[in-house]
Amino acid sequence: MKDRIVSAEVLVCSPTRNFVTLKVVTADGVVGYGDATLNGRELSVASYLRDHVAPLLIGRDPSRIEDTWQYLYRGVYWRRGPVTMAAIGAVDVALWDIKGKTLGQPVYQLLGGAVRDRILSYTHATGWDTAELLDSINAKRAIGFQAVRAQSGVPGLDSVYGVHRGAQGYEPAGRGAYPVEETWDTDAYLNHVPGVLAAVRDHVGPELKILHDAHHRLTPQQAARLGKSVEDLDLYWLEDLTPAEDQNALRLVRQHTTTPLAIGEVFNTIWDCHHLISENLIDFIRVAIVHAGGISHVRKIFALAEVHQVRGGPHGPSDVSPITLGASVHLGMATPNFGIQEFMGYDPLVDEVFPHAWSFDDGYLTPGEQPGIGVEMNEELASLYPYEPAYLPVARRRDGSMTDW
Repeated sequence: MKDRIVSAEVLVCSPTRNFVTLKVVTADGVVGYGDATLNGRELSVASYLRDHVAPLLIGRDPSRIEDTWQYLYRGVYWRRGPVTMAAIGAVDVALWDIKGKTLGQPVYQLLGGAVRDRILSYTHATGWDTAELLDSINAKRAIGFQAVRAQSGVPGLDSVYGVHRGAQGYEPAGRGAYPVEETWDTDAYLNHVPGVLAAVRDHVGPELKILHDAHHRLTPQQAARLGKSVEDLDLYWLEDLTPAEDQNALRLVRQHTTTPLAIGEVFNTIWDCHHLISENLIDFIRVAIVHAGGISHVRKIFALAEVHQVRGGPHGPSDVSPITLGASVHLGMATPNFGIQEFMGYDPLVDEVFPHAWSFDDGYLTPGEQPGIGVEMNEELASLYPYEPAYLPVARRRDGSMTDW
């Protein structure tokens, strides 16, 4: 008789930040873990999993990964969206974890084997002023990073996406019952940031890969202006220049700049990004494994992207758990058109709660050879850190009207 799923449990914990984890157990005692974290809306996914998805898994054959994906996606009239796809993604990664453990192989071997030896990664360098930013870049280079996302403060603003005044790191989610409200000024940003990026390039020379994130805050015209103004700086990419919902906006940007464009961390399915990929309006697609339906679905997105010479650059902030990062590294090892992996790193406590086989060295990530995804969960330790309400900020223009955070 084939092995069957006997339990599916949702675990919510907060070791410095909130994580939602799905634990799937088979009759043979094999345990698979999947990440379902959706920053600022964690409990919505936890409920979706616990109340609607987990009961459907009991008795199913864990080896039928694609069939389970289709069952959970096509079997529900209300499809897509971050909550649904994060829940499906958690199931998918947990089943790949089980498959690898059952066969005694790391997941990348089950995806066709390695097409590279290691995966280039980038991290975040931040500073309220240019001097602080350059110091931050120096520190990241000192630990081996060969690619950094550079974000700085803007004169006249008290807070800016990607930077906390006087802080060494950046944590956008604030604990408490309500989100923090930030004031934003696009004109001030556009007048300031090209000079900052020029100073960065002058400081680091031609070798370091420089990335920058506008976080969906620009109109198509503003985005085109920024892309054109930094062309000679040879950026690795400009990220999320315009709101992702308006995909035609990237067409105007593309017409005015050859600076590489990256977008997609808020996309959840192949249908969200096929237009941008098939019409070559972007250079990197940034879907996260957890938010885009897991390994099974993201590999299809990357396969479409490969046809159009678009590379993968998955979202990988510290608000996806080490399980998602592990899944992303496994997929990257087996994906020819994988470009780069975002890697902010984790607090030591998070690493202790989620011990992992993946590792970072000299600017690169490797998945390790542990069967499955290679990330476990110390459930006893996790239970000491219960969920705490935390929200991402919201942003208003100087006149008080809402804009995109």
